Amino acid sequence: MLSFYSASGRIVNTRRAVQEVVESAMGAQYSDAKLLIFHASIGHDYKELLDEASKLCPDARILSASCCGVVGKEGVSESMKDIALMAIKGNEFGVEYTDGLLGSNAYEKTKSMAIALKNSTPNTNMIYFLASGIDIDNNACIRAIEEVFGKDVTIFGATSSDNMRGVVSYQGIDLNVYEHAAYMVGFADTTLSVETQATHGFVAIGEPLVVTKSTGHIIHELNGKPAWTEYCQRLGIDSNNPHCGDSIPVGALGEKLSPELAKEYGNDHILRVVTSHVGDDMYYATAINEGTELWLTTRDEELIFTEMDRMVQDMKSRMSDKTPVAVFHADCLARGRFLFNRIIKDELVSKMQFPFYQNGECPPWLGMYGFGEIARLGGENTYHNYTTALYVIYR
Repeated sequence: MLSFYSASGRIVNTRRAVQEVVESAMGAQYSDAKLLIFHASIGHDYKELLDEASKLCPDARILSASCCGVVGKEGVSESMKDIALMAIKGNEFGVEYTDGLLGSNAYEKTKSMAIALKNSTPNTNMIYFLASGIDIDNNACIRAIEEVFGKDVTIFGATSSDNMRGVVSYQGIDLNVYEHAAYMVGFADTTLSVETQATHGFVAIGEPLVVTKSTGHIIHELNGKPAWTEYCQRLGIDSNNPHCGDSIPVGALGEKLSPELAKEYGNDHILRVVTSHVGDDMYYATAINEGTELWLTTRDEELIFTEMDRMVQDMKSRMSDKTPVAVFHADCLARGRFLFNRIIKDELVSKMQFPFYQNGECPPWLGMYGFGEIARLGGENTYHNYTTALYVIYR
């Protein structure tokens, strides 16, 4: 039977940071851990992180991801030196990974990884998936996993990030650090179930941009014009400025949902992000068909709070009287300090955590500010951007 432990903190020295969160999470029994999952801000040395963790817990598989900040049961932290950990005891899980994952090969690479996980851990009943947030077709990754495990197996997770620049993100597996890797954890503890849901609270504005030329996840033209130039023109920024696009994402784009999905989601649009651009080509987070309409969006602070409350209550209702044993949490980096001041952000996180408290304590909690989130919508595994997504594991 799996058991979960977590801790987070802000410590400058990477090795000391690892020691601190491992000991805080598990106390004197930390060497019993079988799986360590770290989220660490871009200022940490990921090679040192993996090395120190392996020394402390030599029998554990070690996974890590870069991010723009972390959320733990201790609260929110967004600096260059944040670190958060979910430590797991027990053996009912499997880990597989792949390197060299790009938008052009996302399906093939992910399917091979999923087949390996199916062979090593055939009783997998939920999958935690994390991949690079740079140049990736997330829908292809989801489709590949579902072809191996079926659509009834819940996939939850995130994409790693840097500090809002959209240049590089890191993934750590055991003792190695990668830039275009992905890993998946197959949980096979039959006593566990998971509930997932996402929310954003943005509203569409203006007339849509129409994708008139695309290849996979790359948008070449919008409204019959070069994509990046047209996008920047609509945003009111100068595409010829050499620093334009240095901060990614520069805007949230909305794709219209069906009325049925919109009712469940609490919003008419699912959000997508441009992860980078090369010349006038825009790299989208998923494959996109020509003819798709994309709306610019803006935040609605009241809607963000009310939809957060609704999401948490919906999840609690579906869990009935079961007990949360761990919460994984993926938040878009654009919803942290780039969206809210510290006081409002702390209030929002407190409102999402408190309903899951047990006996006055927050359950083990691992959250990150990354580039994207995976949560179910309409009964299907779905990739999201600009959302808060919660994954509550319970028994």
